[in-house]
Amino acid sequence: MKTKFNGILTLLLAFMVQLTFAQSKTISGNVTDETGPLPGVSVLIKGTNTGTETDFDGNYSIEASVGDVLQFSFIGMTSQEITVGASNSINVTLEADSVLEEVVVVGYSTYKRSEVTGSAVQLTAEELTDVVTPSIDQALQGKVAGLSVSANSGTPGSTSQIRIRGISSITAGNEPLYVIDGVPISNGNASNSGATSFFSNLASIDPNNIASVTVLKDASATAQYGARGSNGVILITTKTGKSGKTQFNFNSQYGFSNDAVDGPDPLTTVNRLELASEAYFNDGFFGTEAEAEAYLLAREPYLSWDANGRPEGNWKETIKNNDAVTQQYGFNATGGQENYNFNVGLGYMQQEGTVIGSEFERISGNLTFSVDLTDNLTFSTSNEGSFQEQDAFLERSAYFEGARSSIFFMPPYRIPYNDDGSINQFGGSLPNPLYITKYNIDDNTLSRIRSINKINWDLGNGFDFMSRFGIDYQVYNSRSYSNRNYGYGSPTSGDAGQYVRHTTDLTFQNQLNYRTDIGEDHNLTAFVLQEYQSNKRYYLGGYGENFADDGLFNLDSTGNPVSITSNETDYYLGAYALNASFSAYGGKFILNGNYRYEGNSRFSPDERWGGFWSVGGAWNVHKMNFLNDSNWINNLKLRASYGVTGNANIGLNQYQSLFSYSVDYNGEGAQLVNTFGNDALTWEKSNTLDVGIEYTLFDGIVNGNFTYFNRQSYDLLLNVPLSQTTGFTSQVQNIGELTNKGIEAEINVNIVRSEDFNFSLGGNMGTVDNEITKLPLKPDGEERTITSSRTRIESGHPVNAWYMPTWAGVNPDTGEEMWYIDEVGGETTTVFNDAEQVFQGGNGVPTFTAGMNMHVDFKNFYLDANGYYATGHKVRDGWHRYTSEPNAYPIFAFQGLTTLLDRWQEPGDVTRHGKFSSSFTPWQSHSKYLFDGTYFRLRSVTLGYDFTDKLNVAGIAGLNVFLRGQNLATWTKDSNLTYDPEIDLGGTIGLETPPSKTILFGLNIKF
Repeated sequence: MKTKFNGILTLLLAFMVQLTFAQSKTISGNVTDETGPLPGVSVLIKGTNTGTETDFDGNYSIEASVGDVLQFSFIGMTSQEITVGASNSINVTLEADSVLEEVVVVGYSTYKRSEVTGSAVQLTAEELTDVVTPSIDQALQGKVAGLSVSANSGTPGSTSQIRIRGISSITAGNEPLYVIDGVPISNGNASNSGATSFFSNLASIDPNNIASVTVLKDASATAQYGARGSNGVILITTKTGKSGKTQFNFNSQYGFSNDAVDGPDPLTTVNRLELASEAYFNDGFFGTEAEAEAYLLAREPYLSWDANGRPEGNWKETIKNNDAVTQQYGFNATGGQENYNFNVGLGYMQQEGTVIGSEFERISGNLTFSVDLTDNLTFSTSNEGSFQEQDAFLERSAYFEGARSSIFFMPPYRIPYNDDGSINQFGGSLPNPLYITKYNIDDNTLSRIRSINKINWDLGNGFDFMSRFGIDYQVYNSRSYSNRNYGYGSPTSGDAGQYVRHTTDLTFQNQLNYRTDIGEDHNLTAFVLQEYQSNKRYYLGGYGENFADDGLFNLDSTGNPVSITSNETDYYLGAYALNASFSAYGGKFILNGNYRYEGNSRFSPDERWGGFWSVGGAWNVHKMNFLNDSNWINNLKLRASYGVTGNANIGLNQYQSLFSYSVDYNGEGAQLVNTFGNDALTWEKSNTLDVGIEYTLFDGIVNGNFTYFNRQSYDLLLNVPLSQTTGFTSQVQNIGELTNKGIEAEINVNIVRSEDFNFSLGGNMGTVDNEITKLPLKPDGEERTITSSRTRIESGHPVNAWYMPTWAGVNPDTGEEMWYIDEVGGETTTVFNDAEQVFQGGNGVPTFTAGMNMHVDFKNFYLDANGYYATGHKVRDGWHRYTSEPNAYPIFAFQGLTTLLDRWQEPGDVTRHGKFSSSFTPWQSHSKYLFDGTYFRLRSVTLGYDFTDKLNVAGIAGLNVFLRGQNLATWTKDSNLTYDPEIDLGGTIGLETPPSKTILFGLNIKF
């Protein structure tokens, strides 16, 4: 009986123990990191959907049972798992995750790096702020494989040209699409003038407010943007708030700039006299050069120059703004409570140009705020306002009033200042730029307000809904004034122009997201999107002449209101998109698909809508079982994608046949036929194949990637020449095909990693082979090529390939310039018109680009350096007729360069230039003035010291000081290229300001 009772008691105790373990209890505790309480930490019972989050003070409370496993996770921290035992209190300290997987913004979603199937490069704020520049696009140079960046001008606030994987269109635009916080924005040159400085509206965005920039290059990454994705996409993500104690950050940089490359030197008056005497002698006007010189000295301008002691005006130095000031300041605060966070900032930048009279100034402010309205409803808003102003000048053509033009056009016997120090107001067609700079006005201003507002609604069961509204409002104003006393304005007693343009971009997006786990190892994410965007632009301007007095600048003060102009344009875009991504077997295999159905008002109603799509896959090989024991492969991913994207970047209303009413007939309103429409017009399309491998080896010591791409563009939007009998020169048609293919690679090596010393090297490279494969045909069946005196568009060659006669050198016996009649090595001629145009190889876009970076830190000291290399392209001197040919233009009309001194003088001379002549020869474009564009530039070097762990000052959380140099050194391969090699991607050297070399001192404080 006793034994039986003991057995029953044992069973009862066992049951009670099981009951005890099954009963839940309240577990509470606190979660911290190295800085203190950590709000927002996810606390989840493993294997269930039961969980909670820590509050503002890092506290949590959850119902759990003994034996349950609690998972503590937070972005950027190493997750921890703790089993519930007898204690009711569990405190956790999370540590920063040193191998945290990067989260990449791709289109309308974010993915872990291992889930990305396309080619996307994400740059952090630290990588983007190692150069001081008004516009973020210039900071991308050398940072992304396959991306070419070239500034249109070194004038502060100017635009840059960017090509991602080459040229995808002949007539339509080649610039990438810019997207800020999910909303596409307008970008480009805001200036309304084709003569004055470029003016970037992207410069309105303070780079200090940018958290990251992601460059999307292939169809899998860009197909979400449909007809705007062919040229690549640049995603800009601005900074957001972080809940917790409010943190403040102040940064400042101050420095000085000069031209990065000194450039060619102009001839002195003595040089001009010598060359002019030779020219007269060579042409047979005088028996000796001495006789010719005596003739010249007896006449103006040399007569006065000689009598006054032979003074020399050095215009190259006169128009320089030596040690131009650059200064930038930023203040930022971020913080919040458990249910909200904010980020607020102010920024100021002022940058003087290296040419007198040019300057850029910007003041900006931003506010980002996010609040949980309910447990499942969140509102967030991102806002930025800025005002930027540019003192511009005439630099984009042969405008003789332009300060920089005087280097190439102003003869040195013109003296800048009189003996008493006043500005010399000499006569002639080239006025003194010192006076023009002081009394004329060329101002550009842009006010920009950008607001993006978003609602997120967690619907439960894996669904959430997002609705976003964005507005981008820009007001551009241009003001010009030419004084009535001297220069171009004097014949009309002064003139003025003022133009204003209002641009409003509205974007509406509605997005339904879904995520679900399928078993333990698979998950599916998907979204459907509806998007609508409108752009409206209003333009108004006027021009007038004749001011009654000095000090009057506005149009209502002109005595003769000459003209007024106004116009209004608009276009619209609508789209529906679907995206799905499937992760299988614990992330070993990834499959992604996109489809976008888009309509664009640039095309006729019958051709307005079209579909764009992509598919991509990735295999994370390092997650396979057969690599579990590998101790040197940390990450190995193979990826591939294919898809169709589009390009609709053409002028408005090209599909319509339109009349213009901007003319008059004897003062009466009139009309004329303006556009030969094409209602069959539709998008350009690009089929892109992208295959790549990504790797991380030896515990992160080596990481990088390698990619092959092939993009085939077809239905090109091409200006096709028409018969003159139509009354039009061309019509936009969908005809033509081209390809871009190449390879890209990135590698970073952490050579030394230790507590006190670290050393790493990295770099990227990209190649692109651009080739036209199809063009329209003539009625006789032959291909219709498009040829100018310098370039040709023809199948089998790159877009705008250089096409001109080949220079054969100077005949050492006669001093005559020679050209090959046809091919190099064949028969030569001294008659330029007898030489045939031939392809010179390449165009103005580099076929190989590379970026290099280095980082060294020792204890609290650090050194960073970045470089950029470009080759495979050629650049042309656009003004050689006036500055660099041995004829009358450089020595009688304008201003030659000292390179002309290497000229033929007697039989046997082997020289760069032939014998001088006093004749004014016509334009002769040939390969003598076509240079190898290869160059390397040391983009930035930063030496700094971090005082953070040395501080013992209450309230100061960090202090960092540094000395930074930008564009410190430039190397060019072609010794005949004396200009700065960084020019626009069209490949023509103009009169624009070159990039600047800058030395800056910087200070960052956190408190």
